[in-house]
Amino acid sequence: MGVLNVTPDSFSDGGRFVESSAAVKHGQKLLAEGAALVDVGGESTRPGAQAVTAEEELARVMPVLEGLAGHPLSIDTSKAEVARRALALGAGLVNDVSALRADAAMAGVVAEGDAFVCLMHMQGEPRTMQAAPHYDDVVSDVLAFFEERVAFAVDSGIREDRICIDPGIGFGKTPDHNLELLRRLDELCALGRPVLVGVSRKSTLGRILGDASATSGSVAASLGAAVAAFERGAAMIRAHDVRETVEALTVAAAVERGKITV
Repeated sequence: MGVLNVTPDSFSDGGRFVESSAAVKHGQKLLAEGAALVDVGGESTRPGAQAVTAEEELARVMPVLEGLAGHPLSIDTSKAEVARRALALGAGLVNDVSALRADAAMAGVVAEGDAFVCLMHMQGEPRTMQAAPHYDDVVSDVLAFFEERVAFAVDSGIREDRICIDPGIGFGKTPDHNLELLRRLDELCALGRPVLVGVSRKSTLGRILGDASATSGSVAASLGAAVAAFERGAAMIRAHDVRETVEALTVAAAVERGKITV
């Protein structure tokens, strides 16, 4: 999943693709580099990020979705109206960091559109989520959350085979919480739904490498984390650096198979 942030304030690439023409060009580049899906987002969810209105979010993403129409796309939003408009333009997946909690109409939009949905775990909300996050056991707590949210989605009319889950690396978690989730990712995979991991460029990676005040991580660190997630069962990796990630995962998959071709 290639990341396409159409925002002025995302933690890694905020402001680079505010102009829709630049965003469409970058989305085409991500696809050419091997992205199976381009994830278009118009509202930053970095720690401390401020909310935007549905109107502002639509103004950011609609020209990009129109410019990339016909390509495999997902919409990174927690707003039902944004999701509805994106699905009408051909997006196939709603990537909701609130796991259908932020907008009561979202589950109905996904169900009506027979869309795929990714339910992400987040403790708190972006403005406050990094204020002393606490868990009794982060993996057990996240797993219980997903059991409840998947059941809610199915009860709301969303087909279970349309649901994937994302442990929410960096969303209301300390670096140690993030590492524990990655280390025990197989426990989340045992829930039976595909697991998406988004660890690309996140601050935990910079802190692992010795920078206690890091706000992002390097490409090399992101690739190491992506391969570790793949080896523990991740079905999809959300990445900014698509070509490098595709190459790293291609090698990891070949090693797992023990041969070059399938």
